Amino acid sequence: MKRVLRDERGMALAVAIFALVVAGALIAGAFFAGNQEQRVGQNSVRVQQSFGVGEAAINEVALNWNPLVYNAMRVYPLDSFVFATRGTLGGTGSYSGVIRKLNSQLYLVDMTGRDRASAGGTISGGGARQRLGWLMRIRLLDIGIGGALTTKGSIKLAGNAMVDGRDHIPDGWTSANCDTIGDTTKAGIRAPDSAVVTTGSGPHVAGNPPILKDTSVHQSTFEQFGDVNYTQLAALATVQLSGGNYKTNPVLTGGACDKSDLTNWGDGMNPAGVCGSYFPIVHVAGDITLNGDQGQGILLVDGDLEIQGSYQYYGIVLVKGKLKTAGGGATDAHIWGAVMAENVDLELNSLSGNATLNYSKCAVTQALNMTGIVAPERSRGWSALY
Repeated sequence: MKRVLRDERGMALAVAIFALVVAGALIAGAFFAGNQEQRVGQNSVRVQQSFGVGEAAINEVALNWNPLVYNAMRVYPLDSFVFATRGTLGGTGSYSGVIRKLNSQLYLVDMTGRDRASAGGTISGGGARQRLGWLMRIRLLDIGIGGALTTKGSIKLAGNAMVDGRDHIPDGWTSANCDTIGDTTKAGIRAPDSAVVTTGSGPHVAGNPPILKDTSVHQSTFEQFGDVNYTQLAALATVQLSGGNYKTNPVLTGGACDKSDLTNWGDGMNPAGVCGSYFPIVHVAGDITLNGDQGQGILLVDGDLEIQGSYQYYGIVLVKGKLKTAGGGATDAHIWGAVMAENVDLELNSLSGNATLNYSKCAVTQALNMTGIVAPERSRGWSALY
């Protein structure tokens, strides 16, 4: 048999090199997969942290809601409020975004959050970010308005004074100023059974019914408004005044409505004006006399309120003491909206002269919409935008 010689010298080296290449590839693949897994994990953490920053930003906006700025905006796309990049209160990252008003009560808060590392620019590729949209709705006060005038005490109407529970649109206002025009007629005067209403000759009260004797009217009617009480509402006031004699009118500085002037209570007589969208909450710690010219919003008076001349007020008036009006001047004195006069000392509310108190759902709604804070929508109020 013929012998075949085989030269196998060097095969071990080739096999070893091949094994090293295969092992190296496996190790490199394992390192690559592990590195990618780590990056994915880190990115997921940053995405969740960015989501938390965006959510925290929205909560900060809701917590520090500024009715004087946000509620006064016009419906998008006419107005929007843009947030420049700023850090969260807890230092967990930064956010930017925009608030858009969708209608008189509904807002979209659109915020983009970045975690601390991404916001600091230390992450390659731009880092992580999360954009959230949250629908917020004005949280209206539950005032419990049951008539043009609600009181605990007795009432005296003299001269040409008129309390009218029929729904009125204030002079100069249109459907552009209110979402709803027209409402069911409310009572003219709402008072407990013990109250006595005294009127002179002529029609002084209108409504359905003109006078409502309501046993549910008691102390808490003037103290508790849903989950907010009078003291808490007074603390929210943007205008705080001591008692005295005041003349209030719109104030403009540099062509803008000067909301820092304590005698500027908006411009209800000219709703299309610069101060037409300004509805402050005014709290008076004492007795106050108003002798010109106008105001709007929510007026809280710890003592007595006296309205003289042709003063015009649009919105809600809450009086802890007695209410007295005296008409006169170039035009009749008017209150457009609703009044609740507690009259704790059971003194007579005296409305005389050419004064009129007209229920206006439009004025009440505007006052509540423009002064209220927001709360998230309960059902599917938020969405991750991308």
